[in-house]
Amino acid sequence: MDLRSRRFRTGLLLGTAFAAGIAAGPVTGLLARHGMLPFGIDAALAQDAGAASNNRAETYRLLTLFGDVFERVRAEYVTPVDDKDLIENAINGMLTGLDPHSSYMNAKAFRDMQVQTKGEFGGLGIEVTQENGYIKVVSPIDDTPAARAGVKAGDLITALDGKTVQGLSLNDAVDRMRGPPNSKITLTIKREGVDKPIDLSMNREVIKIQVIKSRMLSDNIGYVRLTQFTEQADSGLRKAVAALKQQAGGHLTALILDLRNDPGGLLDQAVAVAGDFIDQGEIVSTRARHTEDSQRWDAKGNDIIPGVPLIALINGGSASSSEIVAGALQDHRRAVLLGTRSFGKGSVQTVIPLPGNGAMRLTTARYYTPSGRSIQGLGITPDVPVAFSREEPLRFGAEREADLNHVLTNEGGTPQQALPPRTDLPPIAKQIPNKPPEGFPAFDPAKPDATDFQLQQAIVLAKAMAEQKRASAN
Repeated sequence: MDLRSRRFRTGLLLGTAFAAGIAAGPVTGLLARHGMLPFGIDAALAQDAGAASNNRAETYRLLTLFGDVFERVRAEYVTPVDDKDLIENAINGMLTGLDPHSSYMNAKAFRDMQVQTKGEFGGLGIEVTQENGYIKVVSPIDDTPAARAGVKAGDLITALDGKTVQGLSLNDAVDRMRGPPNSKITLTIKREGVDKPIDLSMNREVIKIQVIKSRMLSDNIGYVRLTQFTEQADSGLRKAVAALKQQAGGHLTALILDLRNDPGGLLDQAVAVAGDFIDQGEIVSTRARHTEDSQRWDAKGNDIIPGVPLIALINGGSASSSEIVAGALQDHRRAVLLGTRSFGKGSVQTVIPLPGNGAMRLTTARYYTPSGRSIQGLGITPDVPVAFSREEPLRFGAEREADLNHVLTNEGGTPQQALPPRTDLPPIAKQIPNKPPEGFPAFDPAKPDATDFQLQQAIVLAKAMAEQKRASAN
């Protein structure tokens, strides 16, 4: 039985016990009355049946303490509190205290997560951020309600259906813009250079998250950006590469795979994407608490661009599934990694459905690259280090996994130095500067070829790798 199905069934069994009211146990009447223990004291302690009696007594004491705190908060907190909120907060505290990636999701949060991983939802088709209390449009997605209605990058959304967005969090504003397909919504826009507010009405549609962006660069070098690992990642990548190959007349000289700022996503999609460039051998393995739950995934012999030089761009925002792909490509010497050290999230989370339509995200395994490296807290070091800008950007909050609280330890893997240095790089790789020169322009998303220094160096390296391949073939 695989890890996912075993955990899922466990969740269902525990939920059944709770629904049936099996919550006995000599702790306090309070716990039994309020259903504080979803699977019962006896079930919780059954795992420790062979433990010493003093351990059992200590567990009972702590559970009683929890019940006492719960009762005191209900009775004496400055305003009345909802039992459901208290219990959900307690569950979330229990999980978030384990590591940065375990957490509780109520029914709404669980639905939002499913929408995110599925990659489509009812909405307007705009990427947004928050600025000075308003919602700022980063860019409208082509052929969506927002684009057709005339929403432009840089617009400030000041109201939704006549109600101001000030005071709303970004997530709340996004929730209000999403909704059932064919439902109407009016956005009030403040646009630079226009004195009066602009009202734009549109109907929501099913929006598919654009996880793949691709284009052809000079000398038939293909470029594919993967923004996150949703259910469409692998199929979208294959379509993009096929289109680039056709555009190059079947003679794609090199491919640049951009994984920068890709936070990850689904493990199976990471395995599939890595397998698109690796013929054979291991892609990733996971090691869980129980040996029988450990797994290994191998390539299926389907390199979609066999022999074509491949460069993968990574940075501190490349995490989780991105690092699985980058690690596999690096270990197999299938791609040259260029950029900066990745985030360092080397753990696997299993989503376990719970009663009431919520779920918990629980860290259940560590993953390891084909050479046996654990990147947990360390990240992946690029083969060719190149900074995005000359000056280190100001950071607010955690920059990498190692900066987080309760971070999982790195253990069980081979030393990072076990991977031998590369000897297959063209000579120019040693001449590539590790940061932009003085006076290099600030990045402009409208002019990436002229202002993206890492991409520029990837193109230089790609041309050299293509030339090296042609020379060796003659």
